[in-house]
Amino acid sequence: MSSSRQPVEAPIGTVGRATLCGTALFLIAGFSIAVLLKPDPRGFGTHQQLGLPPCAFRFFVNRPCPGCGMTTCFAYFVRGQFAAALRANPAGTLLATVCLLLIPWCFWSAFLGRLWMVSDPVPVVTALSVSLAGLIFLLWATRMLALV
Repeated sequence: MSSSRQPVEAPIGTVGRATLCGTALFLIAGFSIAVLLKPDPRGFGTHQQLGLPPCAFRFFVNRPCPGCGMTTCFAYFVRGQFAAALRANPAGTLLATVCLLLIPWCFWSAFLGRLWMVSDPVPVVTALSVSLAGLIFLLWATRMLALV
């Protein structure tokens, strides 16, 4: 006798629903800010339009940090300029895609009152976070080697 286990979607309460809606709104706000920014044609430095200083890592080491080009990438991404977004920061393009997909997922899960297609959020969030972080650093290492 085989037991096939179907994933049971985790129910959430009012606080969980509010958190999901808040997360979706936070992501929308991030994309909205990206719409207001003019992508820097160098492929990095767009964050300075927000009053932030230039990248200290780039200044001292003369090489890009893992986040160099991330804001520029998002600014290109929201304009549908995906090739430019990939040039600015390939990992940022993946991150922007994940963030974009999370918005409807958060709202849909909040509407349903359960995490849609997720039975246990901890391994899902862990796998997604570790995968994204690993890819960001792998692509950064590739960019560093390409500049040598």
